[in-house]
Amino acid sequence: MNHTDPRVDAYIVKSASFAIPILEYLRALVHGTCPEAKETIKWGFPNFEYKGSILCSMASFKQHCAFGFWLESRLSDPHQLLAVNGDRVGMGSLGKISSMEDLPAEAYLKGFILEAMRLIDSGVKMKKEDKPKEVKELTIPAYVTEALAGNTAAKQVFDDFSYSNKKEYVEWFEEAKTAATREKRVNQALEWMAEGKPRNWKYMKG
Repeated sequence: MNHTDPRVDAYIVKSASFAIPILEYLRALVHGTCPEAKETIKWGFPNFEYKGSILCSMASFKQHCAFGFWLESRLSDPHQLLAVNGDRVGMGSLGKISSMEDLPAEAYLKGFILEAMRLIDSGVKMKKEDKPKEVKELTIPAYVTEALAGNTAAKQVFDDFSYSNKKEYVEWFEEAKTAATREKRVNQALEWMAEGKPRNWKYMKG
């Protein structure tokens, strides 16, 4: 059964050249270790789900990649390979990954995936005080930067927005099915941002 998502193919192809082999390797490793894993896109980057729960995720940036487990804080890590148990810098569970050499041995990665699967099988959930290792770097598409450059008021508001507010707008643009729809959304967003409004301002109380 094919559990891949064409959006992940597109994500990998659009990534920087150094990142492509890293993402392809991690993708193959996840599916090879967990054949039931299903791909999807959440928060703008590839996620792998197992039995309806997020197993792990990966992302690429201009100079590095990230790979993380949703239940990272519950994984055993005797070799101190995970960011939650060490001093690694960056998002995800393995810090900044700039080359294949930055990845732990394949046996360790498979071990983490298998343990994460067992945790999900056992019904383990993330503790309320735990924060998921979401990627905190947001890639702003060039067309958004260009549009904001022509609207000083909107740009000031966007620059001052929180990470989540920026992400909501970018995801709304990226979800557009056609270029025309995307352009319409961007123009609407510029109006809202010039007024200091976040993407979901209509649903805000008060």
